[in-house]
Amino acid sequence: MSESNQSVVLVEREGRVAILTINRPEKLNALSQQVRDEMLEHLTALENDDSVGCLVITGAGDKAFIAGADISEFDGRSPMDQRHAMRIPRLYDVMSTFPKPVIAMINGFCLGGGCELSMSCDMRIVSDQARFGQPEIKLGIIPGGGGTQRLPRLVGMGQAMRLILSGDMIRADEALRIGLVDIVHPHEELRVKTLELAQRIASMSPLTLKVAKESLRASERLAIEEGILYERDLFCLCFSTEDMKEGVSAFLEKRQAEWKGR
Repeated sequence: MSESNQSVVLVEREGRVAILTINRPEKLNALSQQVRDEMLEHLTALENDDSVGCLVITGAGDKAFIAGADISEFDGRSPMDQRHAMRIPRLYDVMSTFPKPVIAMINGFCLGGGCELSMSCDMRIVSDQARFGQPEIKLGIIPGGGGTQRLPRLVGMGQAMRLILSGDMIRADEALRIGLVDIVHPHEELRVKTLELAQRIASMSPLTLKVAKESLRASERLAIEEGILYERDLFCLCFSTEDMKEGVSAFLEKRQAEWKGR
């Protein structure tokens, strides 16, 4: 059976956590158009699934999270062909605006479009065997999935210039040092540790998670003065919710809160 006739993105559930796995290990989980299309379909479904509180993205096998775009699809493309392939909605942008928390669980090579996709997630939890880079310069192109915009915001302009202009690949410990990733675990512990965090997040009020994420993401586009006012408004809005009342009652009564998502 050809790849086009079978799914290249797998969906698992562990409690309130959904795990999306790009399943092209023989291609180091490269981002083909089919992968992008299936990911967008799953994201739409999971956004509207109230039983999902947190999302984890990973790649199949032990070698790669996503080793970049599927370069074989670039061959022979005209500028207009490429513009059509990059039509809206784009996976990177949908991921960055997804209303529920998203964790990239990075188990190996995280390069090019894979590194850009990880930067579109809310957190990057990685194996100590992971490797990162934006090697597009070596192909005579630049990052096209937001890399020139998101990378400087995470690691600063100097480090972003170094990575993008050289195409160099860095190890997990350096990625942690410069702020590209958030937590590094021993490879064999990555899944367990990542899902422990995802489950803790998913156990919180789903409504409050959305509000908290919206306030955090606003800091990327608002000046500090505007951001503080926006946060204040969202904080006050929480007082209108059933979950806020339940959270306060549960705290005072020394019991576990039972969230309603309202």
